[in-house]
Amino acid sequence: MTSLQEKLHMVQQRIATQCAASGRDRRSVELLAVSKTFPLAAVLEAHQAGQKQFGENYIQEGVEKITACRARSDCGDLVWHCIGPIQSNKTRLVATHFDWVHTVDRLKIAQRLSEQRPPDMSPLHICIQVNIDGGVNKAGVAPADALELAHQVAALPRLRLRGLMTIPEPAPDYAGALVAHQAAKDLWDRLRAAGLELDTLSMGMSADMEAAIAAGSTMVRVGSALFGSR
Repeated sequence: MTSLQEKLHMVQQRIATQCAASGRDRRSVELLAVSKTFPLAAVLEAHQAGQKQFGENYIQEGVEKITACRARSDCGDLVWHCIGPIQSNKTRLVATHFDWVHTVDRLKIAQRLSEQRPPDMSPLHICIQVNIDGGVNKAGVAPADALELAHQVAALPRLRLRGLMTIPEPAPDYAGALVAHQAAKDLWDRLRAAGLELDTLSMGMSADMEAAIAAGSTMVRVGSALFGSR
């Protein structure tokens, strides 16, 4: 077993252990491997170990990996998530290459993604990024504005609204992380109660995935615990 295989097994075990402790089905939480800044070889190694979902923060770097993988006969089942900020001049790249976008926080970006998604591709899966704890340097729509934006995004063609994504400020301990993640879960529940068909709550990373899973995350975004420090 290679080091990456070992790390993937350890992360999967962390997820399974926390799901059991939280009374949740292990299948209710997906692992998104954050491969930003790591070479294509690392993605291929992780894929050989069974990982299929990958997240990229840097759009051009992500597009290069996606293009290389789609030219191969053994990578047809990879799913690519854009989890970094999107400027207006990069929406076409995102719309024509990625399968998911986690970082929509304003209508203009969603509209451009909708307009630029090729009609022969399946709908682009969208998560709305919410600045759940008001971090001054964090992107994301304010929680109070999330419902309105969600309804607007859900109405756009060639997009499929799936849920919310959050990146809270680092917490000093498990209890602090749990508070922020629970606030995101409460917001997600309110949007679902308002009639939005959401099934994804993207929250939790290497350092706080246990608290995120306990709060209700359905997708954890893990980079350093898998690939090492950047």
